[in-house]
Amino acid sequence: MVKNKIDMKYTIIRQNLSHRGGGIEIALDDFGFEDEKMTAYQNYLGGGMLGRILNDCTINGWSQNDKLIEIAEDLSQYLFSLTNDLNDDCFAREVFEHVQRRPSSGY
Repeated sequence: MVKNKIDMKYTIIRQNLSHRGGGIEIALDDFGFEDEKMTAYQNYLGGGMLGRILNDCTINGWSQNDKLIEIAEDLSQYLFSLTNDLNDDCFAREVFEHVQRRPSSGY
C-alpha cells in the first residue's frame, strides 16, 4: 500500500492518474473515522477533456457531514492540481470551478 501525505493532512492509500482520468483514495483514520476511506475521481469525456471531479466515501450519508464535505472539496482540488499544470492560484481556482460545471461522464 502506497502512503503519501497531501499537505501533511491526508494519507494517500491509492493514486492512479492519466490523461484519461483516474482517481485518488485517502484514509480517514486521522479524522476519527477508523478504517474508512474517501475518493476523488475524474472520467474522460472525450476530445482531450476531463469531466467534473466526483467524490465518494465508505461512510453512508457522508455528504451530510460538514467535515467530510470539506475533506472531499480539498481532495477534489488536490486531484485537480495533479491533473492540471497551473501556476497561478486565482486562475487555477477559476478553471477548477469551470471543470466542476462539466458533466461527470461522456456516456
